[in-house]
Amino acid sequence: MRVLTAEIYHETNTFSCRKTDVQAFKDRFLLFEAEAISARGDANTELAGFQDAGKIHGWQVDHVLSASAGPSGKVTRTAFDLLTNSVVTAAGDNHYDGILLGLHGAMVTEFYDDGEGEMLRRLRAVVDPDTPIAITLDLHANVSAEMCSLANIIVSYKTYPHIDMREAGAHAGGILQRTMAGEVRPRTIRVTRPMLEEVNGGRTDIGPMIDRFSETRDYETRDDVFAVSINAGFASADIAEVGPTVLITGQGDFVAHTTFAETIAEDIWNRRNEVLNTYLSVETAATIAAAFDPSNGPLIIADYADNPGAGGYGDSTNLLSALLDANVSDACFGPMVDPEAVQQLQTGKIGGQIPVVLGGKTNPDFGGGPLSLEAEIIAISNGEYIGDGPMIGGLHGSFGPTVVIRIDGIDILVVSIASQMLDLQQFKTFGISPQNKTIVGLKSMQHFRAAFEPIAGKVIVCDSGALCTPDYDRLPYRNVPRPMFPLDDID
Repeated sequence: MRVLTAEIYHETNTFSCRKTDVQAFKDRFLLFEAEAISARGDANTELAGFQDAGKIHGWQVDHVLSASAGPSGKVTRTAFDLLTNSVVTAAGDNHYDGILLGLHGAMVTEFYDDGEGEMLRRLRAVVDPDTPIAITLDLHANVSAEMCSLANIIVSYKTYPHIDMREAGAHAGGILQRTMAGEVRPRTIRVTRPMLEEVNGGRTDIGPMIDRFSETRDYETRDDVFAVSINAGFASADIAEVGPTVLITGQGDFVAHTTFAETIAEDIWNRRNEVLNTYLSVETAATIAAAFDPSNGPLIIADYADNPGAGGYGDSTNLLSALLDANVSDACFGPMVDPEAVQQLQTGKIGGQIPVVLGGKTNPDFGGGPLSLEAEIIAISNGEYIGDGPMIGGLHGSFGPTVVIRIDGIDILVVSIASQMLDLQQFKTFGISPQNKTIVGLKSMQHFRAAFEPIAGKVIVCDSGALCTPDYDRLPYRNVPRPMFPLDDID
């Protein structure tokens, strides 16, 4: 069997003013063919799972590209066309027995709200209608009806923090093999509810998603069921097809499959008020930090609202300001995304003092305005790191030009490229040992837990009022269908 593979990921925050262009993909990764396989072919990636399936089944695998940009605003037409045309051209110029794509599922472009649907539509236009297409999706996909009609096979992650990307890739590859061999003829059904997202964002470390996924794994043992996916949705997308979905890829008794999917979706709906997180104000978080005893490990404070992993700008200053006002010390904080400040700080000397205007430059209405500070320069770096944690172990990442500064006992990681904290090496590479601090302030929603919970004495979360605030009433939704929970009261 000859199989075409590719990875194209973007989670689009439509409220962000930062368009996602070609450079944004280059900043994270834009890798072609052998270079992509070398960088990502033996790690916790979908590509590694595709490669695993190919080795087991003896495929000839032609990998076109792997591309990802950090969550941000709408993808430009130029960037979308570059990525999509690379796959479409390869598919149209050759005969493939199957196509296997790693996608996110929440891409929105300047010209089309359903980026993955448009990508699949273009691909279907150039391949034989009987060619099976399998896709993997992030647990936070906003899965459209078109995606389900154009892809025969859909497999989404079952963990959040996401630690099963390779497993999902191999799972999709196994179903694709059976389809290419003529053993099965899968299609995917979709059930949804009028919600922006599953109320806890789909977290799987605690809460009702544990039981839901246990039920889906049991249902996957049926002979006519090949994959059951629960997608929590991505609420920071002001589009028509937003929110949680339950997908079943299978054949045979679709009445039974739909009934099962409806029971999972109804549970998500019925438990829509069972919120697991308590979002503290930054002042309350700082008060807790000032009195914290680190004998069992540091206090981890996660700013959910300024999470670059969901399209936050990463330059909110409200939490940092509160920590400084509370005289918190023996602390680290990061990332503060401020390329202008980095450029200025890099002109200084290690150990020197330099005045800096830090953060709050993108939109002070979301997360606070700039802070005028006197900083000691601790380290200057190109921002390169290699992860060693459960999510990105062995993978290369970059913050771009980076400076570590110290202000009143708080070591602050100031970076040029937005990326959420999800690996200890994102601090340790730059001389900061989070496990030895009393307080660790970081910008992330849930992914940080995989690496940081094991070192934590306690974890708290806060809402700094930044762009990814859980207070959705602050965001100007115009395109989502109404009524929609939690924007509207629905019985």
